[in-house]
Amino acid sequence: MRSTLVRQFGDPGQVIELVDVPRPAPAAGEVEVEISLAAINPSDLIPVTGAYSARTVLPFVPGFEGVGIVRRVGPDVREFKAGDRVVPIGASGLWQQFLLRPAEWCFRVPDGIEDAQAAMSYVNPLTALRLVEALREHFGSLEDMHVGVTAAGSAIGGMLLKLLALENAVPTAMLRSEKSRNRCGEAHRILVADSPMGSQFDAVLDAVGGALAGELIGRSIRPGGTFIQYGALSGAPVPQTAISGRPDIRFAFLWLRTWVHSAGREALEAAFLRSFAGLQSGLFASPIAATYPLSRLADALAHQADPRRDGKILLDPRC
Repeated sequence: MRSTLVRQFGDPGQVIELVDVPRPAPAAGEVEVEISLAAINPSDLIPVTGAYSARTVLPFVPGFEGVGIVRRVGPDVREFKAGDRVVPIGASGLWQQFLLRPAEWCFRVPDGIEDAQAAMSYVNPLTALRLVEALREHFGSLEDMHVGVTAAGSAIGGMLLKLLALENAVPTAMLRSEKSRNRCGEAHRILVADSPMGSQFDAVLDAVGGALAGELIGRSIRPGGTFIQYGALSGAPVPQTAISGRPDIRFAFLWLRTWVHSAGREALEAAFLRSFAGLQSGLFASPIAATYPLSRLADALAHQADPRRDGKILLDPRC
């Protein structure tokens, strides 16, 4: 079967190989899923660079998000059958034609959701939902709260703006360029700058880290507010001096992987029901820039890295 493989850390465009590997049979408790479409996310590429080398075992197959069809089931599997459409989660490995995954880590996709959107039903929607829930758990009602969202022109940024508006919060989209302005829908306020420009927030949801995060913590969060980091697109950590300099605010990390592996099946099923409902309503729909066959992985990765890209890149491992 077709697969990708990372044998050494480095530039994803250089170290992710295309390989042919055996197709093993599912063991007890496992299902075999033929991947129809898989997404390319920053969270797929960052481990390839070696940023998380302490918890990443070589060699490995990248890809955390996608959708596929159950082709075979192992002994004792009763909840799925051949032909079921599922989202498999719990570990990387989706950038290959056939994937073995424990049945407990697979979630059935409802009819009426096209594969392209189902392939993006996991990472961004569940992260967005968890971020808003974390704010609600801390503050209670979010009504009239001023919440800043960095990298708001991204797919997850757009989801957060919509979810916050539904909570009657006052979201502010923070963008690096005018080009991203039209992606932000009906956000109450849009800032196009590398600096928060003296704005004051009750909370900030940050996907950037680095100097921008430090400035936001230091100058733009009201006493008693909260700062939640869920990404590091800058490639730099949040300055510790900024965190230690604001003991009057709450600082937290939210990594989806940590929550997923501690939440339990019932909570995950509830989260996916909300994700699927959001896809059906358009709340979580994401634009797609292009779909590439896995055989053109190099082209897909180049498109992913293009700063002019406007939408998600998907892979079809079947060709």
